[in-house]
Amino acid sequence: MHDSSSASPADPGARAADSSVLYEERLRPSMWIWLVAVMISALSILVFVPIGLEIGLAAAAVVFIIIAVLLRASTPRIVVTGTTLQVGRAGIERAHVGEVTGYRGDDATHQRGPALHGLAFMCIRGWIDPVVRIQITDERDRTPYWLTSTRDPERLVSVLGGTMARDADAAQH
Repeated sequence: MHDSSSASPADPGARAADSSVLYEERLRPSMWIWLVAVMISALSILVFVPIGLEIGLAAAAVVFIIIAVLLRASTPRIVVTGTTLQVGRAGIERAHVGEVTGYRGDDATHQRGPALHGLAFMCIRGWIDPVVRIQITDERDRTPYWLTSTRDPERLVSVLGGTMARDADAAQH
């Protein structure tokens, strides 16, 4: 995964620096998602209570466990190292990362909606408002950019050498 400008394999210190994690985030569900999971599992009590209260309570516990496992299993990670970027199941060498811009509020909503390109790779979680748009410069890849949710867009943008949308707008005016 090293390009020609990276350290030689004989230099383990440089290799370790390239692979050290500069940024890592798990896009875990928010507290309100867990409350929804509890409410859904509680509703299963109503379905099974005519059979028996114990069966209803057991069904609620099983439903909650299933929802919790699914939420945990579908939690993507964002990992940035000196040479690679991984967002969810997608990974790319940083040499193919172009312009990086972070968005909050209405700007983030616009990026997830009207401004969204049909070929963009998305790692969006509805419970996380800010997004970061990461341009892909690899000619072999038809994906124009990745759009990912993040709770800390300023830090992710900083690590990738980009700017926040409002910062870029202020610099132009």
